[in-house]
Amino acid sequence: MIGCLVQQGVAPDGPVEAGRTLRFVFLRVVSAKNLGQRLSVTIRLFVSGRFATRLSDQGPFEPGGSSMRQYENKTPSGTAEVAVPALADQPRQGALAGWLVMAAATLLTACGGSELAEPESSGTPLRVRLMTGEQFSNTMADIFGADISNAVPAPLPPLTRTDGLLASGAASVGLTSDQAQQLQQAATAIAAKVVDKKHRDFLIPCKPESLTEPDNLCATEFLKETGRLLYRRPLDEMHVSVLADVAADGALQTDDFYAGLAVALEVMLISPEVIFIVESSEPDPDNPGQERLDAFTLASRLSFFLWNSAPDAELLDAAENGELDTEDGLARTVERMLSSSRLEDGLRAFFDDMMEFDDFASLAKDPVVYPTVTGATLADAREQTLRTVIDHVLIRDLDYRDLFTTRNTFMSMNLAAIYGVPTNNGWVPYEFPEDSKRAGLLTQVSFLAAHSHSVRSSPTLRGKALRELFLCQVVPPPPPDVDFSLLEDAGDVATARERIDIHTTNPSCAGCHLITDPIGLALENFDGAGNYREKENNVVIDTTGVLDGVNYGDPDGLAVALRDHEKLPTCLVNRAYAYGTGGPVDMRSDREVLEFFEARFVEQGYKVKDLLRDIATSQVFKQVRPGNRSEAVVASASSIVQSHLARTPN
Repeated sequence: MIGCLVQQGVAPDGPVEAGRTLRFVFLRVVSAKNLGQRLSVTIRLFVSGRFATRLSDQGPFEPGGSSMRQYENKTPSGTAEVAVPALADQPRQGALAGWLVMAAATLLTACGGSELAEPESSGTPLRVRLMTGEQFSNTMADIFGADISNAVPAPLPPLTRTDGLLASGAASVGLTSDQAQQLQQAATAIAAKVVDKKHRDFLIPCKPESLTEPDNLCATEFLKETGRLLYRRPLDEMHVSVLADVAADGALQTDDFYAGLAVALEVMLISPEVIFIVESSEPDPDNPGQERLDAFTLASRLSFFLWNSAPDAELLDAAENGELDTEDGLARTVERMLSSSRLEDGLRAFFDDMMEFDDFASLAKDPVVYPTVTGATLADAREQTLRTVIDHVLIRDLDYRDLFTTRNTFMSMNLAAIYGVPTNNGWVPYEFPEDSKRAGLLTQVSFLAAHSHSVRSSPTLRGKALRELFLCQVVPPPPPDVDFSLLEDAGDVATARERIDIHTTNPSCAGCHLITDPIGLALENFDGAGNYREKENNVVIDTTGVLDGVNYGDPDGLAVALRDHEKLPTCLVNRAYAYGTGGPVDMRSDREVLEFFEARFVEQGYKVKDLLRDIATSQVFKQVRPGNRSEAVVASASSIVQSHLARTPN
């Protein structure tokens, strides 16, 4: 195969670089790792009636394997096994990224190679995760309307970031009693608005026989239809009957049909099966002995992945009629979802999470040092980057890597003063000129301001953020006794480069700072708010640096080095897969499928929509690890339901 590449004139120099390329071709591991012990977690479900079920959650794989990974490539003549050296984190020279694209194309065309095939996988664990506040609000807006959703603050607690994503930490978050009370209050407010005179005529599909008495027929029609959307699956007759009884009791207590219906709706809104995303499985008829997500769970996983909201009626219909059980039906459904305007909501949520924009909620700058940077300015900085991302990867469907070198963005009045450009009211497209020092996400105010201190810039924070957000590398936190005053903008030492020498020359600090500070120094032309500057304390700023063996002289050079870094696409693939499946990546079990998705990402020109399509239609996306089957799984939320039962009319 390497000989074929040589003939095409695109082969790399040396066995290490050849091994890197084979990584994208030979994707299937012959031997599986040993399974670790399963964790047995007992969790309770409270819905009108009370019952408990047990979930046996698949634990992590035991460490294993050697420095050689066995891959196989299916060919018409049989299976050829190739031993590929484990890839160390070695520097990658600039042209390799382009070479890999050429190599992939050559293998699939000039060399007549077979198409990439998804490797076998044990699938993902069944997961139970709390909705995010945004997902709850989106769901309420989709079912009841934006005016109702906007009038009620999202009641769910903040999540814990795990492996770079809040989405991955959703499975480890519960509700405190105070948060349960907030959810109760939100449910009461939403239910009251749904049945008020302004909304009832178009949200409730029937009219009662009497406004002052129960109407079981009308209540059942509303509860069955709305319950299907809230629970993301059809409710059985017993469940609907219990809810209708709650509505009838409420109507008798209040002499008001709609007040009783509001009580029943409130019961649904605080149900654990509504506020938690609950996954259930079933035997896979196409693969005896294996489990797959049931159709309604798959619909939810697809919807929260691509739309950041609950499934719509059409997606639930596809689950109910078996369309999601076939490859063609799933492909048609995913294509509809990718073509929907709601995909923008999903992509915004994903990149907002990946870039840790939740930090903007507490971000502030010293008004004395940066008087023009207000809360509105920082909110616009966040919005600018999200608009840039959506325009680039969704509207224009461009190479993801070029986000870090593009000069196209959007500008608002609040940001114009920092960027030093003229603009009109509202958001307008803007392209920085070729001689501008602004290019790509790293030179936008969102990145520069978020990864600085309140009174000054920080090469360390910026370098750390680049590695963690875009390369998925972990940088340890600073020691608890670190003296940040050494890096104040004012002082006897003129520049940040001189000030951080104490870090890179001190043995106790150098280990971490040598992998962050040289990166961040390239961005020292931008102060802690993102304003451009040529000098610091009247000394010309030196922006030379190095990123994993690639030298550069200015921010543009850093942007190119990041764009061409081998870990940039790897990181995005890992984050997208974890985000879509609702939990952190386990490289001991997920490595092969992640390498497959990365190979496809490279092959298709680094297009984000294609990556989403590949993940959503893959076998691993719907496959469940053996031993994870559960008829009904939900996190314990007894305090919520008990709180409701205590005030439900008898």
